[in-house]
Amino acid sequence: MKKFLSIASILSILFSASIVAKEASSEKQAKANVQFRKAILQLVRSNMGPLGAMAKGQIPYDSEVMMTNGLRIEQLSYMMEDYFATDTRKFELKTDASDDIWENQDDFNSLALDMADAAAKLQKVAEAGDEANYRKAIGSVGATCKACHDKYKTD
Repeated sequence: MKKFLSIASILSILFSASIVAKEASSEKQAKANVQFRKAILQLVRSNMGPLGAMAKGQIPYDSEVMMTNGLRIEQLSYMMEDYFATDTRKFELKTDASDDIWENQDDFNSLALDMADAAAKLQKVAEAGDEANYRKAIGSVGATCKACHDKYKTD
């Protein structure tokens, strides 16, 4: 129990501090970071596609797809904090990432965790075979994508 409390105390200190982005040290590092960020977002998109089609009735309800894609999106959500931690703004790179990401890192990371939570809930709905609520659960995941895009994606 003491060990658990010690770990909990350390984690609360770490997570209560404001997260500050570190600057990319070279253009090569910045390009790699942008490439990895784009890859993660593309994977989220590829997993949301079938879910969105399912929610719109364009493809049949499939709890296995919901479970698999929900798990993938949840895992990818946890990676976003790491791959968006490096501020690449001082280099001229093609990206849709808003500068606000690195000025509001805590909020950005919170939105990524919202996506993880929504994806976990989607998996529970799928596991329960809850056909009455699957569209709402998919919509909740999509809403987390939109919330982040509205604040942190340039058009």
